[in-house]
Formats: sequence, structure tokens, C-alpha cells
Amino acid sequence: MSKTLSDYSQNNGIQDIRHWLVHKENGPVLATAVHAGHQIRDELKPFLHADEHKLHRDEDPMTGVWAAAGDNIFVNYRSRFEVDLNRSRELALATEPEHTWGQKIWHKSPPSEMIERSLRQHDFFYAMMKIWLEDMIRQHGKILVLDIHSYNHRRDGEDAPPAPQAENPDIDLGLTTLDHDQFGPVAEAMTEGLSALPCGNRQLDVRSNVRYPDGGYWPEWVFANFGQDVCTISLEYKKFYMDEWTGQCSLPVANDLKAGLNHALKQSRKVLSQCR
Repeated sequence: MSKTLSDYSQNNGIQDIRHWLVHKENGPVLATAVHAGHQIRDELKPFLHADEHKLHRDEDPMTGVWAAAGDNIFVNYRSRFEVDLNRSRELALATEPEHTWGQKIWHKSPPSEMIERSLRQHDFFYAMMKIWLEDMIRQHGKILVLDIHSYNHRRDGEDAPPAPQAENPDIDLGLTTLDHDQFGPVAEAMTEGLSALPCGNRQLDVRSNVRYPDGGYWPEWVFANFGQDVCTISLEYKKFYMDEWTGQCSLPVANDLKAGLNHALKQSRKVLSQCR
């Protein structure tokens, strides 16, 4: 990259960047896990209504581990409730339940100066990503961004049945911000690769644009700025690999999903290299 993280932090007023993992190598794949984190600044905690377990249910555990499949890696250890990097700046720290699935996260809004400290992280992220992606495109021509998330399917309660499989695939690929004429074969290779290996002794249900047909702000921003050169695929893993209510994870299943992503990425790289 043409600038260091220290340059970014000084220019954007960020004093502490230890809560992000930023890893850069010479390769055409960037994997991001923007909702992987659980940490919230101490100054914000008195304003929270939701307890730690409730916050954790709507974060994306394990996605930071799966992001290791990329050559280039970004993992956010900050909670999406401190700053949501997959939303516009205006909604990056949302205090109204209408913006948090009807869930009451805050008992009152934090002061504006605290919100602004969170929003500076948002500014920092997008300034950094602009230069990072430009650098990757200069080196490789066409590149692949994996936007890795997970989603809940047991919102009705710990003892309630899971949401129907028909509307909740094991892995939902978000392909709404993708030039299908240019990168359709990469998406097909990713879908086939994710379906190829068994997970927990069964075949995975992998589909596209089922849960989130409108996409998210981060992939939309990538498409708006670099759509001709960047194939962006969002991966939404259903939380069948864990208990949403206790937070306990099945490591064998999580490891199977990691192996499946590595396999799918190997196939997708071959197709990406043929894109011009």
C-alpha cells in the first residue's frame, strides 16, 4: 500500500487501531469480516440497553476465522453496534430499534461526540479500503472481494423451531452488486465449490440472493467505485454451526465450513485469472 496504517490513523484522528486485523499479501483476493467483533468502547457501555449475550447473538462469530482464506484480510474486532462498517455513515451507529431489527440496543443515544468517535472509524475504513483496492487492482487487474457474514435463523427463541430451510439456505451468496457479464463464472465457481465438500456429514444448501436481496453498503460501495475491476461476493453463513442462544460453536462444523471456503476459493481463483 502507498500509505501505512499510521498515516491513516493520524489523518483521521484514530488513536487506536489494535481492534482491527489488517493483513496484506501479494494476491488478488481480499476477504473481509466487518461484523466479526464483540468489543465496545467503555465510554459507550453506560448507554447500552442490550446485555452482552444479546449483542453477541447479532454479531458474526467465526467469520474472522474464515476470512483467513484471503490473501489480503480485514477483520473488525469492534462490535457492529459501536460502528457498523456495512452501513452508510448516517446509520453506522443506529440508536433506534427500527434500524436494529426491532431490537432495543440503546436505552438512550450516546452524546454526539461519542458517536462522532465511532464514525471516524467508518471514515478511516473507507479511506483505507479505497487505497488498498486501488493498489490490488494495479497489481492484478481483476480482483475478488469476499464479504463474509453470518445470519440468525432462530430468532423466535431458544426452544422454538428454526426458520424454514426454504427461505434460509446454509450459505446465501449475495450477488446483487456483481457484474454478471464480467464475473458470472467466478460466482458459479464459488457456488459449486462451496457445495462440493460435505459439512457435518451432509451436503450444503448453497443459493444466492435469498436472505438479503438488497445487499449491504460495503459491497455496494465497492461496486460503485470499482465495479468493472472487482468481483464482490457476500457470503452469509446460517448459524447452524453454533447455538445462537448460548454462543457455543461446533468446531468440527466450523472447520468443515473453513475447508469448503478454501476449496471454493481455489476454484474461483482459476476463473478469476481468466477475466479481462
